[in-house]
Amino acid sequence: MNAEKSEVLSMILRIFHFSKKNQMKYTVAIICLALVLLTGSLTAQEETTSELFLSLKANDSLIFTEGFNRCNLEPLDDLMASDLEFYHDKGGMQDKALFLKLLKENICSSPNRKPIRKLTPNTLKVFPLYTNEGKLYGAIQEGKHEFYIQEPGKDLYQTGSALFSTLWILQDGSFKAKRIYSYHHLPI
Repeated sequence: MNAEKSEVLSMILRIFHFSKKNQMKYTVAIICLALVLLTGSLTAQEETTSELFLSLKANDSLIFTEGFNRCNLEPLDDLMASDLEFYHDKGGMQDKALFLKLLKENICSSPNRKPIRKLTPNTLKVFPLYTNEGKLYGAIQEGKHEFYIQEPGKDLYQTGSALFSTLWILQDGSFKAKRIYSYHHLPI
């Protein structure tokens, strides 16, 4: 039993001083204990220092720092599942081919007015996905990002922000982006 579960169990025992005189409290305590023991953890979010978190943070950086910001699209092909679906609340749904095409044509076509994406500090979260047998098969990554415009001779200026979620699936030993959601776009 991990420290988090032990702490919760101690708290339950302190709250419900076990006695047969108070059957209702005893029953509630047993139900709470069962829920704690049956759930793998009270929080499913990965620690920011975990291998999974750092690996998916690096993948996010490849998509956005390399692909979106630097227009180096080559690494994106291997990083995305062949059946990628990208959902954007302002731009509709795109498959992998259309996503890469529009990235090249819209984001990477004008060096005089180049969109830049930055991850908002301390917003990235990773939630692992396990099979019934406890085997890792994927993860959900979510966070907030900010958008800027870079123009020659001018300071970078912010144009908006949005939330995002990415479904990463483990395929042949590496994570592939299968579904990407970019939503709640707000102007600045």
